Amino acid sequence: MLIKSQKDFFAGLMFAAIGVTFAVGATNYTVGTAARMGRGYFPMILGILLAVLGGGIVLGSILRRNGPPDGDPVGKWAWKPLFYILAANFAFGILLVGLPSLGIPSFGLIVAIFVLTVIASRAGYNASFKSSVVLGAVLAIGSYLVFIKSLNLVLPVWPSFIG
Repeated sequence: MLIKSQKDFFAGLMFAAIGVTFAVGATNYTVGTAARMGRGYFPMILGILLAVLGGGIVLGSILRRNGPPDGDPVGKWAWKPLFYILAANFAFGILLVGLPSLGIPSFGLIVAIFVLTVIASRAGYNASFKSSVVLGAVLAIGSYLVFIKSLNLVLPVWPSFIG
């Protein structure tokens, strides 16, 4: 078996693994039927669809008739972007609701969006601090309007020690 596209092969494996994980995890909830859906129905269907999509991508990467002669190799890992994107998401989660066990208070949606944007911009190769702050302001205002005003979600907006 010769893999014609390593990128597609490993991407398909990743999709399939995540899909199977979600489908299996959804069985912990009431699944129900199509006419009477439970809480686990939607994640189960999405997990199955993602696993099928991943399987199709894997098969396509093996059965492809013509491709690059070197098998379309994956290449080296981009550690810098991976680190900054993961760090931005962790920081967003911690700042949004706080971490009481470590004494970190909630900083709210606005601060969390700004920090997320500034940290995530470091993953790029040509982003400036000024553009990150402008983008953070636009995203913070947009998130406030969509999630707080339009959808009426109950999220902390400002730091808990201010209000």
